[in-house]
This record gives sequence, C-alpha cells and structure tokens, in this order.
Amino acid sequence: MIDRRPFVQKILKNRKDNLRVVSGIGTSTWDLMSAGDNIGNFGFIGAMGQSIPFALGLATAQPNLRILLFTGDGDTLMSLGSLATIANHPVSNLTVIVLDNESYVETGSQPTATAGKSDLELIAKGSGFDNCYTVKSEDDYDKIINTVYNEEGPSLIVIKCEAKATPLVFPHSFDGAISMNRFMSSIKT
Repeated sequence: MIDRRPFVQKILKNRKDNLRVVSGIGTSTWDLMSAGDNIGNFGFIGAMGQSIPFALGLATAQPNLRILLFTGDGDTLMSLGSLATIANHPVSNLTVIVLDNESYVETGSQPTATAGKSDLELIAKGSGFDNCYTVKSEDDYDKIINTVYNEEGPSLIVIKCEAKATPLVFPHSFDGAISMNRFMSSIKT
C-alpha cells in the first residue's frame, strides 16, 4: 500500500505548465494542497460526488490542457454513473487518479465497498474505459507520469493507499467564488 500524501506530492513535483489539477472532497483536497499552492489547482470541499463530472467538463472545455483529478474511493463510489458518462463521451486529456484507501477515513474509517468485492478498475473497464489500471507500489510512478502527460485518455488509475488520517492542509480560500475565479485565471481563454 502506498503512503498517499508523499506520493501525490511526488506526482506533482515537476508538473508541467499545461496541467490543471482538481481534487475530490476531503483528504484528496488536503493531499493536493500539501503539494503547494498553485492557481492551477481546484479542490472540492463538501461536494461529494462532484469532482468527476467537474473534471470531465473542464477537460471538454479545455482540450489543450491536461486535466488530472485526484479523488478518493468514497467520492468515486458516490459518482459511478460519471464513469459511464466519461467512457461514452471520451476526452483525450483527462486522467482520473482514485486514491483508494478502502475506507471513509475522515468520518471514522468505515470500510467502503472497495474493501469488499467492488473493484474500481473493473467498474471503469465495464463502463468503457480503454486505459485503466491499479497501482499498489511506487514502482509504477513512471507509468503514472506517462499516463498523466502523454497517453490518450480518458484514463483511470486506482492507487491502493494506506488508510490513515493525515493533517489537514487548507486551500487558499474556502469561498467558492474566490476559489473558482482564482482557478479560472490559470486558464488562458
């Protein structure tokens, strides 16, 4: 199992200018914000199940940018229909990374369905994703970076992570309008 926060930081360490990063509710946002303040980041707070459709809309509207979504297994399970939507309306510039710790760590570490029989890679394949795989070791770092920057998407990567609480790292602002305007200023229209 991978220690998610340092791994997210490693993935974003040498990020390219054409990458915009979105994060799902809670821990995924804290992980993204721990990698440093960047106006090309947009983190969801309190909107479970909304990050996948948002990332799809962003990728559709900005075909010249690479869009990377970090989200969790809980957020993904809340939005499974969005995987089918992505597969049926594919965009080549979208990579979804599911940080799967098999639990709702923030609310008491209750197990999610991925702690049981549910497999997000298989669900993505069944939805119609051509490019999806599961990672259980940091040895796959180069493969992930290649997917994010070079491969034609949409892609879904499930990263199996340790289930542990991490310190909160808050975004620049909790005000939705301020956060969105700041993020949008990173997109050249």
